Amino acid sequence: MPGLRIEVCKNVYDPREDSYMLAEAVERFAFGKVLDLGTGTGIQGITAAKKGCPVVFADISEAAIRCARKNAYLNSVKSELEFVQSEMFSKISGTFDTIIFNPPYLPEEEAVDRYSSLENTNLFGGADGRRLIDRFLLEYNKFLNANGIALLVESSFNNYENDVKMHGAEIVQKSHYSFEDIVVLLLRKRR
Repeated sequence: MPGLRIEVCKNVYDPREDSYMLAEAVERFAFGKVLDLGTGTGIQGITAAKKGCPVVFADISEAAIRCARKNAYLNSVKSELEFVQSEMFSKISGTFDTIIFNPPYLPEEEAVDRYSSLENTNLFGGADGRRLIDRFLLEYNKFLNANGIALLVESSFNNYENDVKMHGAEIVQKSHYSFEDIVVLLLRKRR
């Protein structure tokens, strides 16, 4: 992202095409109190914080939390920030206007075939790539304020078209990369 300084950290997902697509959507749509779930390097939360949003950075990985905190400092973020080590929503309290999630979404077989040199599994989303996506779709609504939104990254490997139909999601970004389509879905609070 132009204007951001993001350092990559060992055992933390390096920002890639999907990260930059999502950051563009965050820049366009994020508002109010923000939860950056699965924060990694913190690029999404920092993008929201640069807009003046208070942000909770959450990740299961202690290394990711340290990395996000470091990157927030490097970018002189002035917003109210909180860093929480949490497996999905397990240690998250309160509600948010915007929830951002870039989950591991590649099916394990696909990820292993294409990225066999990776030291960690931050791309692998289970057998069908949907392990964390499906959990997110079951839980996010409880953490959204009445007019809140969620921004979610999915791939053509995940049958995102079904989520558009089933959850009323809107595709706000879409790009084709070497072997897949990547989309950013915008979901609204379900009544």
